[in-house]
Amino acid sequence: MIQERLNSFKYALKGLVDLFKNTPNARFHLFMAFAVAICGFIFQISITEWCLCILSIALVIMAEAFNTAIEYLTDLVSPDYHILAGKTKDVAAGAVLIISIGATIVGLIIFLPKGLDLLMHYY
Repeated sequence: MIQERLNSFKYALKGLVDLFKNTPNARFHLFMAFAVAICGFIFQISITEWCLCILSIALVIMAEAFNTAIEYLTDLVSPDYHILAGKTKDVAAGAVLIISIGATIVGLIIFLPKGLDLLMHYY
């Protein structure tokens, strides 16, 4: 049973490596996650703000992973063009867009006032 659990983690990590290796959007989201973390340290955001940022980052990366999985599966079952395969991919990509917009709004709510305060302090 322990070996099965270890294998589960191994396969999950293998999937994450594939995600970041083969999906440019996932790499962009990871870059933005690091940028948010750096800003979080610079602006010394609260525990609640950290929780919101971490949750937003996790949701965006999770959505990108689901989107990639759906694209892989769609390509497997429909290697030739099919209108429903295209719609499936479009809807999955739309889900990533929705959560990315939400995460961006969370980031703006947290960081924009802090950035404006910093600018006002110097001017």
